[in-house]
Amino acid sequence: MPNRLTLPARFALLCITPLAWAGPIVDIAAEASQPAKNDLVRATLFAEAGGASPKPLAAKVNAQMADALRVSKAVPGVKSESGATRTYPIYGKDGQIASWRMRSELLLEGRDVDQLAELVGRLQESLGIAQLEFMPAPETRKAAEAAAIRAAIAAFQARAALVGETLDKPYQIKQMSINTSGMHRPTPVFYRKAAPLLADAAAPMPMEAGESEVQVQVSGQIELGD
Repeated sequence: MPNRLTLPARFALLCITPLAWAGPIVDIAAEASQPAKNDLVRATLFAEAGGASPKPLAAKVNAQMADALRVSKAVPGVKSESGATRTYPIYGKDGQIASWRMRSELLLEGRDVDQLAELVGRLQESLGIAQLEFMPAPETRKAAEAAAIRAAIAAFQARAALVGETLDKPYQIKQMSINTSGMHRPTPVFYRKAAPLLADAAAPMPMEAGESEVQVQVSGQIELGD
């Protein structure tokens, strides 16, 4: 006659089985990094002027920005758009408005570093540079992150196996978390205003894109068996 377990007995068996793994819990962490080429460049340029009245300032700055937009729009592969614009008063010692200043920004973005360097060099004849950022493009960053995740998980598994082997016990992964950092760490850039030239063409802006580093941390717990 087949041995049939009652429902309470089956429940008890299910409760007993996991107890074979009720051994020590060990915290483990591992990390890996992957370089990612900075193949996306963002530049913020600006026009700024001061004077006694806001109206002539607006005419001057707006003309500069319109000309800069016209030049940048003609360059294929470069995305250009207007940024922040601000007009504000300058107060004298008596607390009264002594003059006005206006600042307007132009935002540029491109994948071709040499092309953008040449454009920025041309625009520097009338505009200043507020910021340059070099970073991986989204698809480049995603590929580097995937490689770093695979490497970090492999390192976590290797550490877990080492613990089990050293203690001569089986193990199972109880919990794991994956965290990424360093997704956008622009390479520091030292730049200067293009030197005046005798020729009509402006000098390209000196740029070196470099690389960013994608870091992945994997942490978790393993449970040792008896």
